[in-house]
Amino acid sequence: MTYDTIVIGGGPSGLMAAISAAEHGARTLLLEKGNKLGTKLAISGGGRCNVTNRLSQDEIIKHIPGNGKFMYSPFSVFNNEDIIAFFEKLSVHLKEEDHGRMFPVSNSAKSVVNALISRMEELQVEVRKQSPVEAIHYGDTEHTVILQDGPSIKAKTIVIAVGGKSVPHTGSTGDGYAWAKKAGHTITTLFPTEVALTSKEAFIKEKALQGLSLRDVALTVLNKKGKPIVTHQMDMIFTHFGVSGPAVLRCSQFVVKEIMKGSQTVTMQLDALPAENTHELTQRLMKEVKDNPKKAFKNLLKGLIPERFLAFLLSKAGVSEEQKAGETANETIRQLVSEMKQFTFTVNGSLPMEKAFVTGGGVSIKEIVPNTMQSKKIHGLYFCGEILDIHGYTGGYNITCALVTGRLAGMNAAAEAETSITN
Repeated sequence: MTYDTIVIGGGPSGLMAAISAAEHGARTLLLEKGNKLGTKLAISGGGRCNVTNRLSQDEIIKHIPGNGKFMYSPFSVFNNEDIIAFFEKLSVHLKEEDHGRMFPVSNSAKSVVNALISRMEELQVEVRKQSPVEAIHYGDTEHTVILQDGPSIKAKTIVIAVGGKSVPHTGSTGDGYAWAKKAGHTITTLFPTEVALTSKEAFIKEKALQGLSLRDVALTVLNKKGKPIVTHQMDMIFTHFGVSGPAVLRCSQFVVKEIMKGSQTVTMQLDALPAENTHELTQRLMKEVKDNPKKAFKNLLKGLIPERFLAFLLSKAGVSEEQKAGETANETIRQLVSEMKQFTFTVNGSLPMEKAFVTGGGVSIKEIVPNTMQSKKIHGLYFCGEILDIHGYTGGYNITCALVTGRLAGMNAAAEAETSITN
């Protein structure tokens, strides 16, 4: 039996591609190697599923540091507002939260997954779960998909939507890279992004700050010359192996790239008080010291930064718990303000790919037609989702890319299949 379109992979981009192909008249088969569809969707956004983001198109692209500009062309066909309208039509009502993040009103990722599955059923998309693909043979007029334990299946067009290598327990184990290479595609270097970072600093090894959360701090990655590469102002946490939390995840790919260039360690700078001016804060503290010489110096700083972090910095500056304000030199105050505003530490890497939220690298976008997701190497072959060398920050940006590229891949695969029939 020959299908018009076979979609391989039942994640967000694959589900959207199958729906899109079927809506455009293709006889569609979806192959999923696991026993569930939408596994990654179901755990995204802490189980609430951050479906997309409502920021402006330019802002969204800014939040996709990995080849985001490629998305301008796909967005001209199907964009974040179209995603919202698509789900509303499926009776999945969405609500906007901070930073433009869109979630289902139900607060349940399952409602999103179930709506996509129901839509596929309506469109009579054939779904085969627990059907891992062994190989793909590319032909002149049709392609053949070889299953690991079953007959081979033919299709006029194929959409590869198998994800990257991050979060492998959801089925993303990098299967698609070999099939892309066989078709003549370049796979750019794969690396973990949106991932926690590791450090060999003494205070990390000694667990001095383990479990300490810092709210709304500015975290900067510095290059070899000490110049800032990127800064993110969000929350972070010190762990037993290094640092994690939203600010760290956003900075992580810049650290990983520096290490890929040959740096043994990368310096990070933490501003625990981004709203405070260094000079003004120093002057204010010096005045407090002058006005309250008998008070414990430590008590004058209470409430500025979390107590554990303050105790750590005081100890680093050689200030005892009981030291009186009047006994504290101006130089010590300057040093402490500097530590609060420019606390530097080094990181030496990240947790492995399987612990990352997103895969960096993938099928080179130079070899993909941006407004159709078609391979420039082989007719009837399309790619979508995380297998492509496109990666964004967490906050709905990666799912947006997956759904948009899936939509385009499905509709264009259907159109090409139809053309091959008429020809």
